[in-house]
Amino acid sequence: MENKKGFADRFDWTLAFILLLFLIVSLLAISSAQTTGQYAAYNFVSKQLFWYVVGCVIIGMVMFFEPEQYKRMAWYIYGIGVFLLAILAILPESMALVEPRNGAKSWFHLPIGDIQPAEFMKTFYILGLARLITYHHEQYVMKTVKTDFILLGKIGITLIIPLAFIMLQPDLGTSLVFLAITAALIVVAGITWKIILPLFLGGLGIGGLLLWMALYAQDFLAKNFGFDPYQFARIYSWIDPYSYASNEGMHLITALNAIGSGEIFGKGYGERVVYVPENHTDFIFAVIGEEYGFVGASIVISLYFLLIYHLTKITLQLKDMYSTYVCAGIIAMITFHVFENVGMTIQLLPITGIPLPFISYGGSSLMGNMLAIGLVFSMKFHHRTYMFAKDED
Repeated sequence: MENKKGFADRFDWTLAFILLLFLIVSLLAISSAQTTGQYAAYNFVSKQLFWYVVGCVIIGMVMFFEPEQYKRMAWYIYGIGVFLLAILAILPESMALVEPRNGAKSWFHLPIGDIQPAEFMKTFYILGLARLITYHHEQYVMKTVKTDFILLGKIGITLIIPLAFIMLQPDLGTSLVFLAITAALIVVAGITWKIILPLFLGGLGIGGLLLWMALYAQDFLAKNFGFDPYQFARIYSWIDPYSYASNEGMHLITALNAIGSGEIFGKGYGERVVYVPENHTDFIFAVIGEEYGFVGASIVISLYFLLIYHLTKITLQLKDMYSTYVCAGIIAMITFHVFENVGMTIQLLPITGIPLPFISYGGSSLMGNMLAIGLVFSMKFHHRTYMFAKDED
């Protein structure tokens, strides 16, 4: 017999409270960041609050549908995302609707603001990939190395379509997010380690080889693979930013100076001295580090740990495999975003332009993340528990 619960019992109040904390952190950080530089005349706080309200509406709409409905609609949703990416790629750059920004053709410039379809495609891709894996396991009940290779081939085709359009923009950071989501779901899908281990080691080997060639064989990469000088400059400025202090290394140097100057307890709200370009978007963590120091930055990172822990707890409670795969993909997406953004700010990783989830200013990024969180709300809200049901391992 199904154990029916009311709305208050089914709604995830803990997750809602965590989002409220992120809202407070975001508005505090952005309100201070927008007071300096070329954006001092803008009011990003009110805009961010507006996008949060829109995000809450998205969560409410997403919760309306049950996981089984998302399972049936997954390929249609995936197709819509691919269609938007294709339109963005096809339309000429001369059109104001798709005019490139910072060398990337990644946005639709609409009256309500700039919309980046790749931010939504991440979640659409998770929905499609989760369905693919679920149906594969239903089709091949008995797992073998052959069926695992078939599944990998299906995953590869599903990945390469949106990834190709995103690389054309070009957007390396978002491409890496798709690879992180794929890697996580390959592991969760239960593919044998006889395949996964060589695959991952091969990927690491290729990545290491490309890094070595970027440092010592630039001409070969430029001639045979079409790498541009600015792509090499990003690697050099990551390893030795002070040799490129006047251009590519400036962002990293100023971010490091800002975080370092915050020391243990920070300088306090609005007491920043170091100017960091784009500090309200990709480098918002530098603002937090300078104003609130090691303690404040640690609290923010702990808040992400709390979010990931709670999402993981929800995922383990779900009995439906499709819902489990969707939540696992969302966890991988958010985790990679946090790791990459914080890592690039402290020189642990190269700068790729990935925003800090739920804190950095940006309508598309925030709405995309709220869409993903809305799916988790839906999976939890519509999760059915049964009296006398046995727990599954």
